[in-house]
Amino acid sequence: MLESASMTSAPPVRCAIFDLDGVLLDTEPLYTEAVAGVAARFGKVYDWSVKAECIGRGTLEAASIIVTALALPLTPVELIRERDLTLLRLFATARAMPGAEVFTRALGRRGVPMAIATSTEARLYETKAAPHRAWLSTFDALVCGDDPRVARPKPAPDIFLAAAASLGAEPAECIVFEDSPFGMAGALAAGMRVVALPDPAMDRARYAGAQVIAAGFSELALDALGFPPA
Repeated sequence: MLESASMTSAPPVRCAIFDLDGVLLDTEPLYTEAVAGVAARFGKVYDWSVKAECIGRGTLEAASIIVTALALPLTPVELIRERDLTLLRLFATARAMPGAEVFTRALGRRGVPMAIATSTEARLYETKAAPHRAWLSTFDALVCGDDPRVARPKPAPDIFLAAAASLGAEPAECIVFEDSPFGMAGALAAGMRVVALPDPAMDRARYAGAQVIAAGFSELALDALGFPPA
């Protein structure tokens, strides 16, 4: 169900910045499966009570939260290494989020500059993006979590500011599409507007700062979001 706040007083939207996992690609269940598999080896359960505090954060920070919350006998780096053994296989099965390709291609036809801003490291991005290369290569810029301009992970604004700079845009001209409250916080800290696309398991109250909260791309209209006409 669509929820929105007024954007009439904001500057015109010129650029769009998209998170990857859970926004463009349906990879969040794959991360859950991979981490849960590692946790199960130690008799632990990785569920939404833990994941809700990790989704959208930087890789190492999220791993640290998981290790602490589940008291795993691993370092965060070891958890990431074990997780990735499964993830690299699962990424080949990753599907696009419903409506994501149609929505972004419609933006492209309007000449809207678009960037991907993902906490994923560049090497993992290449693996998960490979099945969708023809589509994702239409984006004008890509900023990954290990980009040297990203000194701090989400919820810091670094990655969004880098994405805006790559598009040659001012932060106030950008609207960010995010599924996590931490990503939303980073975009707001960067001075950008946010369209929240939360997982159904997430509490929508955590997205109170977003201008729009939607269940999916099918609820969004380009004109209503302030994009220039076709």
